[in-house]
Amino acid sequence: MFKKTLLAAVLVTVSIGAFAQSPAPAPASTQSAPALTPEQKAQLEKQDAEMAQASLRIAQMIDQGQTGHVWDQSSSIAKQTANRADFIQQINADRAKLGTPSTRKLVAVTRTQSTGGKVPAGLYINASYATQFAHAKQPVRELISFHLDSDHVWRLAGYTVR
Repeated sequence: MFKKTLLAAVLVTVSIGAFAQSPAPAPASTQSAPALTPEQKAQLEKQDAEMAQASLRIAQMIDQGQTGHVWDQSSSIAKQTANRADFIQQINADRAKLGTPSTRKLVAVTRTQSTGGKVPAGLYINASYATQFAHAKQPVRELISFHLDSDHVWRLAGYTVR
């Protein structure tokens, strides 16, 4: 199987270029973190908005058949999970079953930190959408994940639909 489980867990990160994102601020964990200052809250809200925009651009590129370009700009994490041809084939096959998207609603932007195991170690941001596709009776969850690479740039780590 196309390492689908790992790809689903691994998030997409966006590089400067087609998915331009500013370098990430110092990582802040949302899990049992101390109270944030108003400035830190504002910074997280700004990053959430930027990552939502970046994830939407990725989804739209996939909508337009630019899956190869998405892979080209992805993190080494995504490239270790699947080669370019497999990445394109799997996403295109999953999307072909669903049909054309008609609506896409952002549900959440979340942060996680992995220490390794099923998901490579690192910081991740996930954007989750409820997307209505032509061949689906109910909205489908689109998960677009990003990884903070060693150069402090968020890049695509994975894309899944369920």
